[in-house]
Amino acid sequence: MLNTANNSNNNFNISIDGGMGEPAHLLRMHDPVIFPFALTSVTVDDERNLISLDSAMKSDRTVAIFNEIPFPREMERLQVKGVFPQFKDENTSRSAIGTLARVVKEIRFPDGSRRIVVRGLKRIVGASIFRANDGAPMIRYRVMAEPKGLNSDIIAGQQKGAVRMFQELMTMQPGIPDELQMAITASSTPERCADAIADAMNFSYAEKLLLLTAPAVEHRFELLTILLNRELESSRLGMQIQSEVQESMGASQREFYLREQLKAIKQELGEFSNNSDVVELTAKMEQCDLPEVVLETVKKELERLELLPQNAPEYHISYNYINTMLSIPWQVFSEDRLDCAVAEEILNADHYGLKDVKERILEFISVMQRRKDDADCRAPILCLVGPPGVGKTSIGRSIARSMNREFIRVSFGGVRDEAEIRGHRRTYVGAMPGRIVQNLKRSGTSNPVFMLDEIDKLAHDFRGDPASALLEVLDPEQNNTFNDNFVELPLDLSKVFFIATANVLEDIPGPLRDRMEVIKLSGYTALEKKEIAKQYLIPRQLKENGIANAKVKFRVSAINEIIEGYTMEAGVRELERVIARVCRRVAGKFTSGQWDESEVFSLDSRMINSLLGARKYLKDLAPAPAAGCATGMAWTSVGGVILPVETVALPGGKGNLKLTGSLGKVMQESAETAFTFIRANSPAGIDPEFFNTHDFHIHVPDGATPKDGPSAGITISLALMSLLRNKPLIPRLAMTGEINLRGKVTAIGGVREKLVGAIRAGIKEVLVPQENAKDVEELPDEIRKALTIHFVGSFTEAEKIAFK
Repeated sequence: MLNTANNSNNNFNISIDGGMGEPAHLLRMHDPVIFPFALTSVTVDDERNLISLDSAMKSDRTVAIFNEIPFPREMERLQVKGVFPQFKDENTSRSAIGTLARVVKEIRFPDGSRRIVVRGLKRIVGASIFRANDGAPMIRYRVMAEPKGLNSDIIAGQQKGAVRMFQELMTMQPGIPDELQMAITASSTPERCADAIADAMNFSYAEKLLLLTAPAVEHRFELLTILLNRELESSRLGMQIQSEVQESMGASQREFYLREQLKAIKQELGEFSNNSDVVELTAKMEQCDLPEVVLETVKKELERLELLPQNAPEYHISYNYINTMLSIPWQVFSEDRLDCAVAEEILNADHYGLKDVKERILEFISVMQRRKDDADCRAPILCLVGPPGVGKTSIGRSIARSMNREFIRVSFGGVRDEAEIRGHRRTYVGAMPGRIVQNLKRSGTSNPVFMLDEIDKLAHDFRGDPASALLEVLDPEQNNTFNDNFVELPLDLSKVFFIATANVLEDIPGPLRDRMEVIKLSGYTALEKKEIAKQYLIPRQLKENGIANAKVKFRVSAINEIIEGYTMEAGVRELERVIARVCRRVAGKFTSGQWDESEVFSLDSRMINSLLGARKYLKDLAPAPAAGCATGMAWTSVGGVILPVETVALPGGKGNLKLTGSLGKVMQESAETAFTFIRANSPAGIDPEFFNTHDFHIHVPDGATPKDGPSAGITISLALMSLLRNKPLIPRLAMTGEINLRGKVTAIGGVREKLVGAIRAGIKEVLVPQENAKDVEELPDEIRKALTIHFVGSFTEAEKIAFK
């Protein structure tokens, strides 16, 4: 028999084979807890429960549900303490108080388990367990009656309090059906009200079992009050946190006010920041020598950074800004070498020629030496213009070495965004300073030699005009307060030695060109190339190709053969590549064993031809004399070249003039001017009607190459005169000069480049405008001795020389 009196260990004694009470089919459950009058879904998969359920479904569909006692660890977590009346059922502690329920619905699954919906009927107390004739587990029970003598007023007050707290919870935790809320509010008895609230709330298994096994409704309401109060406090705290988060996200002014309060509190408490980034940046700031305005800005930004959360986007923007400001060498200068003799020695050791550039650098060093205590001494802004390969870029590195300054080189070819110069606003994602500030950071000083390479190749279109952004950088009157969009503070660039390089001066915008001191670098003569090869190129390539220790020498004939037969350039870039090719092939001979490395090898012109193959360029490029032909001289971005001009008269015409050869507008006008002059001053014996009965065609060969400029005027005039006289000009004659309608030959540019190109092409005599005599006087003796130079002021003088 089941003894309902508690003993010392809170267990009941149960007898399996006897006892009194009503019988019912037994369902052993762990979860959920079934309350009277509650409709609950239950999964049944235990074999014993399935047998009992099958038997119940064949009879009155009534079952007695008894739950397991919770594990000790679940009991330890309870905020309310209680004692479960229990009994031992096959080594399992089970609650002695259960629920009599009726099966409302049953669903069978393929795996044999069932899903049933039961409605609780009454609280019951188990009496005895036995088996029915069909083997189904059964239990005898008696209905659990409420104790007598309870205070109805207290219970009514408890019920009202529980309902009020439940209703308040429902406003905070939506999801409970309105029908259930109405049913709880309108409960007919306190017992039904308590059970309905206990079933509706999401209490733990142990807490719900305590509510089921509580002997009196008064006790159940006490437990409900404690548990509902706990849920209310939890919900209120959650709503408060959510409200605070929403307010902080929407009220930036309130956040600023709170941060200021937090900052004041920390200052009062003497607490220091534990942010490693702030500590690191503060230490870096203390080591830097910053101007006062920069120091104040950095301190203000550090204070803001300290109060920002590290996962905020503004944190990284602020950190990058401070780090950039502390990396700029605001007041850091390298010590200049003010010894002109040492500087000149370094410049001469690195470069041959370039007299104008070297003189300008030595002048600047001399001025600095006399004004070394003057803080307003500004560096010059130079622009080196010349064909490729003449040493514009490399001379910048030598200048920096001669002055003991850091060297920075930035290529501006193809740059089309002014933000590359001025930087981006730091509010943009991925913002950074411009190239000027970035390279100053990299150099670590405020007075480097800063080379702006290929400045004539800056892009200029609808996407931006970086050349305009450079105006402030290269203006001596403005660059002491250069403003980068990212830094947003004036930066002094007046001590930076800016050197720009370009191939074509005309491609640089006028306002930008006006701010720089232009130094023109002409192409090298054959003698200069020979010296550069002997002193610089050959030793460097012997070392780079691993044959510096071998007994290999270049004879003068070998160097001349390379210059005349395998290169055609104003600079020495291709010359160095050809010398490198020779050295590689010599190294291959040594490696393969064809040449004995212990022997002395003096390379001559014959050996150069053997190593490199046939000549790439003919030595004599001057065209053969012919009537109607003349040879001009042109200046291109790669140096000087000769420019043949061909003319022909076509009978049966109407005096039309046809121009071909990819001529630009200026050159077309020059040709028309020359034709008009010759037509007005035709030689004796030419019938004036000749011009009305013939068409004239002027062609400048190499039609795929665009040509422009006025300097071919004298060349076209003499070609037309040769055509009319049917007499060729003297051989190996070239000329340059603009002609007007009165026959005057006027000055042109690029005299040195044109004469060097003429020498390279095998020309022996040249006609040069009289106005360019001063330019010829400045040429090296090598050029003037290689050519017979005739100065002409009019077409008549030129004609006498050309047809002598």
